[in-house]
Amino acid sequence: MSGSASELARRLARDAEAVCRHYLSNGRREGRYWMIGDVKNAPGRSMFVRLSGPVSGKGAAGRWTDAATGEYGDLLDVIGKVCRLDDVRAIEAEARRFLSLPQPSRDDWRNPDRVPAPTGSPESARRLVAMSCAIPGTLVETYLRNRTITAIHDIASLRFHPRCYYRPDRNRPTETWPAMIAAVTDLDGRITSAHRTWLDPAGFDPVRLGKAPIETPRRAMGHLLGNAVRFGVARDVAAAGEGIETMLSLRCVMPGMPMMAGLSAAHLAAILFPATLRRLYIVRDNDPAGDRAMAQLLDRAQAARIEAVTLSPRGDDFNFDLRRFGLDALRAAVRVQIVPDDVVRFMHL
Repeated sequence: MSGSASELARRLARDAEAVCRHYLSNGRREGRYWMIGDVKNAPGRSMFVRLSGPVSGKGAAGRWTDAATGEYGDLLDVIGKVCRLDDVRAIEAEARRFLSLPQPSRDDWRNPDRVPAPTGSPESARRLVAMSCAIPGTLVETYLRNRTITAIHDIASLRFHPRCYYRPDRNRPTETWPAMIAAVTDLDGRITSAHRTWLDPAGFDPVRLGKAPIETPRRAMGHLLGNAVRFGVARDVAAAGEGIETMLSLRCVMPGMPMMAGLSAAHLAAILFPATLRRLYIVRDNDPAGDRAMAQLLDRAQAARIEAVTLSPRGDDFNFDLRRFGLDALRAAVRVQIVPDDVVRFMHL
């Protein structure tokens, strides 16, 4: 039998109702679903688990969604949350115990051929996102509000992990810090990468802007090229820029516009366009790398017959403008840069 996490998740899904009765005992079956309050087994009806369906893909058995928080995952994630397990091996061990499967030996864990999710792979990124939680009431919400970002509704692409691993380099031990986890997805909504921003639990520092006091507080894992952190579903009109905080700042004045964060100038320049896109707002960072990314993205958009409009900040980026000049000034500055029809459509004045 394969020792992979995906195989364990499939085995759990075959007995989804039994898993739910054991780990989500405060819920009950209603038709094809198990209804429960949340993934930590609170009473209620906001979370539903599919008890039947295909092995994988849309509508797969064992997949769950919490309508109240936007969280989602598989039955391995349920086990991790209910049993308060943060380590992947511990979660898999508990799943094996429930399924009455043998536990792997230490040699099995050391064998790289048996590792279910290689470090830095898209699979490890998906697992990290699934093991994180929604951001309301967490340090991520505090971090964003300290950067004057208040439009944090409907952003399921951002998650919180209280003890995310951080290793400075190969010669130093692993540390744990709280982190904002961003799900990077392709045009079909599949998670291809996870971006981590480690946060300072001691509070907001005006120099680090709330990031942890470590050498590289931002890192990505998985496949970034062409993909993005997405806020809303892009159809005919969307905005694309580099940073998460930059795009969330712009979202404070255009809450209805779908947005994409490429996470770097190089990845912004290579971002893939939805087939239905007709107008793209290129959100420029005010530096040479930002200018190069803007020029490359402008050329690509024009070649694809997509109208491209550049949005430029007064300072380094739009989060700088939001913090320095305030929401009303940012709204006024953006309003004169976007197409008049989009002022009516996307700006709440």
